[in-house]
Amino acid sequence: MALPGTAHAAAAKDSAPAEANTANVPTAYELQLLYADRTWVWKNGAAYFAQGNRRLEAWTSGQDTASVAEGRWLVTKEGKMCMELAWRSKGYTGEQRRTCYSHRIQGGNIQQRKDPDGEWYGFKRSPEDPSDEYSKFEAGNTKGSQFEETRKLVDSKN
Repeated sequence: MALPGTAHAAAAKDSAPAEANTANVPTAYELQLLYADRTWVWKNGAAYFAQGNRRLEAWTSGQDTASVAEGRWLVTKEGKMCMELAWRSKGYTGEQRRTCYSHRIQGGNIQQRKDPDGEWYGFKRSPEDPSDEYSKFEAGNTKGSQFEETRKLVDSKN
C-alpha cells in the first residue's frame, strides 16, 4: 500500500518545479464562475456582473462627484475579463470603452493585471488570503440600491 503513495509523491515532487515556472490561463468558463452574479466592491463604489445577459452596472461616489456606468462584460479563452462601459456624471457623458484584465494561474493561485501592461498581483490565492482582490467580491447584486441612488442623482436635472 505504501508503494503507490510513494510513487505518487515522487511524481508530484518531480513535477513541482516545472509547475512553479509555468503559468496557465483560466478558461472562459472558469472566469465566468469568478465574476457572474457578483459585486466587485471598491473603495468608493462597486460593479455588478449580471449572470445571464452579462449586463454590467457600476457606480462611484467621491467628494462632490458621482458617476455611473452601464454596459456589459465578457470573458475570453485567452484568460481575459473585459468590461465595456460608458461612464457618465452630471457634467460628463463618456463613450463606451473597453477595459480588460488578464488572468493567469500559477502554482494553484490566480493572478490578475490590468491590460495592457499592469503589474501582476494576487487575485485569488489558495488558501484564500484577505489581501486578495477577490476578497472584495460579494455574491449577488449587493450594491444595487446604491447604483440606483447614484444613477438617479446623476440623471437628475438639478
